[in-house]
Amino acid sequence: MNNFKLMLQNSLLKKTINISIICLFGVYNTQCQNNPTTKNQTTTIKNPKMELNKLTKQEEYVIINKGTDAPYTGEYTDETRKGTYYCKQCNAPLYKSESKFHSNCGWPSFDDEISGAVKRVPDLDGRRVEIVCNTCEGHLGHVFTGEGFTSKDTRHCVNSTSMIFKEETKAMANPITNKAIFAGGCFWGVEYYFQHAKGVTKTTVGYIGGYTENPTYREVCEHKTGHIEAMEVTFNPSETNFEELAKLFFEIHDPTQANGQGPDIGPQYVSVIFYEDDAQLKTAEKLINILKLKGFNVVTQLKKATHFWPAEDYHQQYYEHKGSEPYCHKKVTRF
Repeated sequence: MNNFKLMLQNSLLKKTINISIICLFGVYNTQCQNNPTTKNQTTTIKNPKMELNKLTKQEEYVIINKGTDAPYTGEYTDETRKGTYYCKQCNAPLYKSESKFHSNCGWPSFDDEISGAVKRVPDLDGRRVEIVCNTCEGHLGHVFTGEGFTSKDTRHCVNSTSMIFKEETKAMANPITNKAIFAGGCFWGVEYYFQHAKGVTKTTVGYIGGYTENPTYREVCEHKTGHIEAMEVTFNPSETNFEELAKLFFEIHDPTQANGQGPDIGPQYVSVIFYEDDAQLKTAEKLINILKLKGFNVVTQLKKATHFWPAEDYHQQYYEHKGSEPYCHKKVTRF
């Protein structure tokens, strides 16, 4: 009986040792995966077709491989000029100088980002929060809260290597937007009325709002690109303004028709104002509210302007070359 007990004890001891080794090995692996000194993961680009700037080895180390500038060595650590900080990899705007402050941490510090410009993700070390460019997902640095540096209680600790700074000039501080983009059905008819408007210096019909480059008229009509037929107008600010042009837009098409204009039906013919800045957005919202108070059920969409692709040559100034007037647009006084 004693021999049997001894054998049983030895067997249990061996099992205990084996289990301990397995557990210890598992813990070791987990710690290594979260150890910030291990090899960093590379950044995955959101859109492989996105045009990116060529990076140096140091820039790749920081932006792609999630490295870090040495403290107090960054070009922008003590930068105090007014301007905007852009992503070094994709040129997307990230921070305004108004949100920058000196935290004495050794890296540029910001208490806020440009809306939608920065994304927060859990850091590989399991403790911190990483920040990346929301456009290309290039590594920027880390974000911390609860330190009390500013009223926003937030510190974006950013690598200078991840950014490009552009100083604000007097012209940039007081920009004059002299372009506007309108979509109101067939772009031939929209352009016809704007060509004859006071203060307009140039009109171009084209495509906007889609997800492919260099769309063709046929592709847009076949709904293969997501683009909308639109017209870009250039105007002289000393002779007219965006509000007058937007009023004209609402009076030459039916802003209450949701699925096209007149006989032209389809997603490429919807009513949209692609605003260039906040001033244009507020003006468009004001005019829509005025029309709604007058009883018009306006369905015109307001979207931030993206890349505008000029249409084929034979579409430009179509009615002027044809010597006729639009069949799907007519001017109706609404203001």
